[in-house]
Amino acid sequence: MLQLTFVRENKEKVLSGLKKRNFKDLHIIDEVVELDEKRRATQAELDSVLAESNVISKEIGELFKSGKASEANALKEKTAELKSKSKNLSDLLAEISENLNGLLYRIPNIPNDLVPFGTSETDNEVVFEAGEVPNLSENALPHWELAKKYDIIDFELGVKITGAGFPVYKGKGAKLQRALITYFLDKNTEAGYQEFQVPHVVNEASGFGTGQLPDKEGQMYHVGLDDLYLIPTAEVPVTNFFRDTLLSESDFPICCTAYTPCFRREAGSYGAHVRGLNRLHQFDKVEIVRVEHPDNSYKALDTMVEHVKSILNELKLPYRILRLCGGDLGFTSALTYDFEVYSTAQQKWLEISSVSNFETYQANRLKLRYKDADGKNKLAHTLNGSSLALPRVLAGILENYQTEDAIVIPEVLRKYTGFDKIELKK
Repeated sequence: MLQLTFVRENKEKVLSGLKKRNFKDLHIIDEVVELDEKRRATQAELDSVLAESNVISKEIGELFKSGKASEANALKEKTAELKSKSKNLSDLLAEISENLNGLLYRIPNIPNDLVPFGTSETDNEVVFEAGEVPNLSENALPHWELAKKYDIIDFELGVKITGAGFPVYKGKGAKLQRALITYFLDKNTEAGYQEFQVPHVVNEASGFGTGQLPDKEGQMYHVGLDDLYLIPTAEVPVTNFFRDTLLSESDFPICCTAYTPCFRREAGSYGAHVRGLNRLHQFDKVEIVRVEHPDNSYKALDTMVEHVKSILNELKLPYRILRLCGGDLGFTSALTYDFEVYSTAQQKWLEISSVSNFETYQANRLKLRYKDADGKNKLAHTLNGSSLALPRVLAGILENYQTEDAIVIPEVLRKYTGFDKIELKK
């Protein structure tokens, strides 16, 4: 959530940033400014009434001490009027504040200056590309056919027990999945991230804290009886560790990693682009989260990008990095880099990671602050990234490492899998 003072004092900058995002409801900014003026005027009037009431209360006390009870009782009528007025003003102030927060929740984050203009993913800027696309035979298969051929992922069984988008991993497919999770966690902990195991459901306050609510409630699975939400990413529980927290400057940087299953309804998703592992309702992901001093957050973002690059370099997968344009930027992000792996059999790029800096946007919702050298409380910066999302990484391995009669396991994973290839069952 944007800070109210920032919106008020930087109205034109906010409008310019929202235009870069192609945000249509620009009138909200005027409504926020007008409502804030009303809030401040109401607060000033309330403060005046309370101050007057305090003065009269002291006068009444002095009059009673002086034996002037009749004069004191006369003033009591005045304090009753002031008390009623202060109650009405307090109620009005609460209503204004609630409406103001409702408007602020609808405003996305302001893009960083590096974010390019654009309206959709076609306008994203490719900033890095690495790895060679292998030359596959004419008989090369997409990963969903390879999964069936080698009996390592059963999509139909997932449909039977749950529904579309919930695959069942089998045999060496399950072991490869587990190997990737352990490998990613090991890489992250080696880089200084502390590992956590976290709940897979969160309360509404956590959803609001990281910005999934109210923006993405249609994408989240809701457990209505308990009013809890299945997590769409480990970012939500991990970042909420620090809700209502006051840090010291010496606490930075805070680096966390966690593996979780992730649940997303992906409402409206259909067609060829959702086949196989391309888009799922439940999938595994290893996440990295950082809490940083504002002066260091963009250096930290670059460090996170380099870390994800190192993993993909070891997996020897062809990949590229995109800087997302304003029209494709996530609601809470100020700057995002997407990683995409090339699916050789599908001849398309598949997103496998997003690494983002949210600046103070999440911290303001979370009330995540730190005390600076002057003793002032300021908002921290939060960042997160996929390191990595498994389904499309697995799809990339299956397709790019396929041969005529086997799927070769990337060398870096073999100590985790215990085997170097997946072959047809005999």
